[in-house]
Amino acid sequence: MATVLLVRHGRTTANASGILAGWLPDVALDEVGRAAASAVGRRLATAGMPVARLVSSPLPRCLETAGLLCAELAEPPAVETSDDLGECRYGAWSGRLLSELATEPLWRVVQDHPTAARFPDGELPGESIVEMASRAVAVVRRIDAEVEAKHGAHAVWVAVSHGDVIKAVLADAAGTHLDHFQRLVVDPASVSAIRYTAARPFVLRSNDVGGPLDALRPRPAEPDAESAGSSGVGPGDAAVGGGAG
Repeated sequence: MATVLLVRHGRTTANASGILAGWLPDVALDEVGRAAASAVGRRLATAGMPVARLVSSPLPRCLETAGLLCAELAEPPAVETSDDLGECRYGAWSGRLLSELATEPLWRVVQDHPTAARFPDGELPGESIVEMASRAVAVVRRIDAEVEAKHGAHAVWVAVSHGDVIKAVLADAAGTHLDHFQRLVVDPASVSAIRYTAARPFVLRSNDVGGPLDALRPRPAEPDAESAGSSGVGPGDAAVGGGAG
């Protein structure tokens, strides 16, 4: 039961201007975004959170976030990249103002029935929200299994990605239909946490933008494959009645 911390990149110049960045190159963090990314790293360091692995979207705003985060860690991991953690490919919508896009017929589909939405090709290719969610969920689950196999059940790793991507991964973990993923909020430089088990995933935290992260450190007393026999709670079972609080 490794734990993945899903970190959205810090605020960018595009975020501040209300522009849909997508896969546009050279979209960088602004001053607020850089400070927030460093703050996430300090929160991890303060919690004594060893990071077994860090995998980032290849887009510059995520790589910059990952670098600033790692600079705060005593033993930072090497930063890996995966295209599957990359932003949704918004195609012809890339670089346009959100206020303009909100007048497009496709906007309502994206908001109300996202599984039917596919972004049109343009100078950059588009993709559907279903395609984005499928690749993102698959890569997070795959890497999580790799981390647990190599580093053990109490390992923690970090995925640095984008708002819609993280929302899709959270929706899958919560058993929420992708058509409802717009109900989730993932702010810049927020931390969300998921622990996958053989029975089910657990969403430990969502859109956390401040405060200590100590509670996310896996502890041997938590129900897992090693402690199930003595606790009477099977691996992947949820505590009944709220557990120990």
